[in-house]
Amino acid sequence: MKKIAVIMAGGSGERFWPLSRRRKPKQLLNLNSDKTLLEESIERISGIIPVDDIFIITGELLLSPIRKVLSQFPPQNVIAEPYKRNTAPCLALAAGIALAKYDYAYDPSEIIMAVLTADQLIHPIDGFKNTIENLMNFVSQNKVLATIGIKPSRPETGFGYIELETPFDFNSQNFEISKVKSFHEKPDIQKARFFMNSDKFLWNSGMFFWRIDKFIEDMTDCLPEVGTKILSLRDVYLNKDDSALNGPLNEAKEIFSKFPDISIDYGLMEKAKEVVVAKALFDWDDIGSWDSLDRFRHLDENSNILDGNIILLDSENSTIINQSNNKILFTGLGLDNFVVVVTEDAVLVCPKDRAQEIKKIVEQIKKTDRESWL
Repeated sequence: MKKIAVIMAGGSGERFWPLSRRRKPKQLLNLNSDKTLLEESIERISGIIPVDDIFIITGELLLSPIRKVLSQFPPQNVIAEPYKRNTAPCLALAAGIALAKYDYAYDPSEIIMAVLTADQLIHPIDGFKNTIENLMNFVSQNKVLATIGIKPSRPETGFGYIELETPFDFNSQNFEISKVKSFHEKPDIQKARFFMNSDKFLWNSGMFFWRIDKFIEDMTDCLPEVGTKILSLRDVYLNKDDSALNGPLNEAKEIFSKFPDISIDYGLMEKAKEVVVAKALFDWDDIGSWDSLDRFRHLDENSNILDGNIILLDSENSTIINQSNNKILFTGLGLDNFVVVVTEDAVLVCPKDRAQEIKKIVEQIKKTDRESWL
């Protein structure tokens, strides 16, 4: 069996603007440590899967920036998708590339794919490795699509949920698997509270696992306009896997241009019949917006997050990030529950409870012809 990992690392740099930009979305930011989120993601899975078998799928605009940040990573394993078409076409491309790379050595039934993202916080690493290894072994022996579920720690309205057929024992560190009864989209606060208090609902981690033969079979059944083209994508990339491609191939563009814009959740996971979920033996969180930093960054005695050249007085519950390279001294007085981000060319100020609306600012920048600030 050949075990591979695919890390989806697209993004447009909107939710963490102005620190994130089109050529530097959040997975290329140091939000959690001195390493970027993408580097942390690679480091976690490289303890299980060799770096040569890890693939990063990104947008054409991010191809060079990612290769620059990952200077020790195989450049040919950083691949640009032809067009932005959401996660279902992205993973079809990843499967085609994997089939091309291992064409002469492994049958599709012998290639196990782990699909990961580049913007999640996970610890402890040993629990992560234990879960991944057990789950990849399970899908190698069973023709199923699999994901990982996280026990909710709060009534989160920003995540999707998975309903179990059989509840897990979260007092145990034993590996467990249940059939998925159904997937649920992001709920309102009342439903999120119900989900949190039930033992049958888990957060959807967005990580997926399958044998490539099973993936092709189910994609062909559930999303034929994409699934039937996976072997065509393989043919496009056959004998090209050892060279660092500086952009999408024209043949791949032609195939991709006809794909719908659809997520793997809608296009496959919610329609497929044989879907299972594994219990996470680790803590997990998603870094979604500036206000999420409160959950994992150091807070001072007034519950502030301070980073950079800052003088702050009589202020609390605020996140102040100054990355102007000491060109600007930020000072604040009487701030309560604010987010302030300073870069060399832009400043963001907003109430923390509206941090998830920052996309509106990005949209206004586009409308007013200020693209250079994106």
